Amino acid sequence: MEYRKLGKTGLEVSALSFGASSLGGVFHDIDEGRAVDTVAVALDGGMNLIDVSPYYGHYRAETVLGRALRQLPRDRYILSTKVGRYGKDGVNTWDYSGRRAQESVYESMDRLGVDHIDLIHVHDIEFQASLPGGLQKVVDETLPALVELKEKGVVSHVGITDLQIDNLRWVIDHSAEGTVETVLNFCHYCLCDDALADHLDYFEERGIGLINASPLSMGLLSSRGAPDWHPAPKALADACRRAAEYCAQKGYPIEKLAMQFSVSNPRVPSTLFSSANPDNVRRNLDYISEPIDWQLVKEVQDIIGDAKRLTWCNT
Repeated sequence: MEYRKLGKTGLEVSALSFGASSLGGVFHDIDEGRAVDTVAVALDGGMNLIDVSPYYGHYRAETVLGRALRQLPRDRYILSTKVGRYGKDGVNTWDYSGRRAQESVYESMDRLGVDHIDLIHVHDIEFQASLPGGLQKVVDETLPALVELKEKGVVSHVGITDLQIDNLRWVIDHSAEGTVETVLNFCHYCLCDDALADHLDYFEERGIGLINASPLSMGLLSSRGAPDWHPAPKALADACRRAAEYCAQKGYPIEKLAMQFSVSNPRVPSTLFSSANPDNVRRNLDYISEPIDWQLVKEVQDIIGDAKRLTWCNT
């Protein structure tokens, strides 16, 4: 496993890291015992960053992950969780107030069975953009509340997450220098959308650590295809389906090519993928241990063609 510096945090993170959203049964029913085993397999394979959120499975992912972490030494992993997005009884909720952000950190630590969070992120700030106060509330209230916890030693580093790169940059540009130490962005450094590459200089110049997520673009880059709920434009979904079929004909699963592509850039410190199945973790570790076929990358991206970098909005 390759390890890379995460901005100015002083942390070195694995090129491939473990996203724990699947532990919340977000995508399908899970066996919690196997989910717990999956975390250990990920760490044994060299992954050292684990990312979760109270939103995933409406607290279930943190709860199941906590079962796993209680069996593991605290110094074996870097733990990231989030504030801002929640839910109960199947209903999603959002609260980016400073008070709720601080409460949420302590609640997460209780579910996770830890007394310290390495990375705390404001989750999917685009949702606050459509709420009273807009993104300015993240700048004026959410982030200062988390910085206060940092000063108390409850968390080590503070960051933000979003699908929309422009939102990340807006909050960084309107915050005091050094406030935002890390960003997590998803579906923008993968085979069908590498828009994040246009912003690498921006993040590096500010010493901000970058975490990439969803190398399969939420299922678009998979043999079984995108799920029905996927918000991607039809043109993109159709193009990715054709690319997957082409890879299958070549005997090279598109999942393998997608994983290899997303971890290939040393300027992208870490890429998160999620699974509650230890076999999937082992398979992806095997994938990234092999050299990538760059000619196939070109052929696949040619198939995707004009649909490359088509995106969507979560709100």
